Amino acid sequence: MTEKFLDKAYGLETPEATLEHYNQWAASYDAEIAENGYATPGRIAGALAKFQSDLSEPVLDFGCGTGLSGLALRRQGFEIIDGMEPSGEMLAQARSKGAYRELTQIDVADPRPIRQGSYRLVTGCGVLGTGAAPPPVFDMIMHALPRGGLFTFSFNDHALADRAFTGKLNEWLDCSAARLLFREHGEHLPGMNLKSTVYVIEKA
Repeated sequence: MTEKFLDKAYGLETPEATLEHYNQWAASYDAEIAENGYATPGRIAGALAKFQSDLSEPVLDFGCGTGLSGLALRRQGFEIIDGMEPSGEMLAQARSKGAYRELTQIDVADPRPIRQGSYRLVTGCGVLGTGAAPPPVFDMIMHALPRGGLFTFSFNDHALADRAFTGKLNEWLDCSAARLLFREHGEHLPGMNLKSTVYVIEKA
């Protein structure tokens, strides 16, 4: 019987534990989340396409995992997608999908893996949340974006229940450092009865 990893993903407490978990999960990740109807990659790609008419502009898929989010962006018509991901095993799976121009393994200890202004379009599919990237990663991405840049991301129900995550978003919106363009609550992993909210925000 194949080991199940999904239930354990939301209880990880350190970057090191998260990295080890995703390295071990990489080979069976796609199959396990497909069983649960993973809907968020397609929702994120569709949301970004509502606000980005030039599909030839490069997109950074931050925390790209095995590349399902890159495939979803490709299906939506985006032509140039780069991925960043700390798990080498996940990156190997992403590389096999052929959806990316460039894939970069990042160090979880690096406070600024994205060079400032290098991308105007960044996606974060299921990346920010309990057992995944911590709240300061939200600030890092927003600081890396140029003015007018778009960050399209999701918070699943676990992240929505944690003010450390929703508070980061509100900090940027409340002081008008960013503008909310889109917000929609919908399916994430219906097999687990878990939903997510997809957002598109624009850096002011």
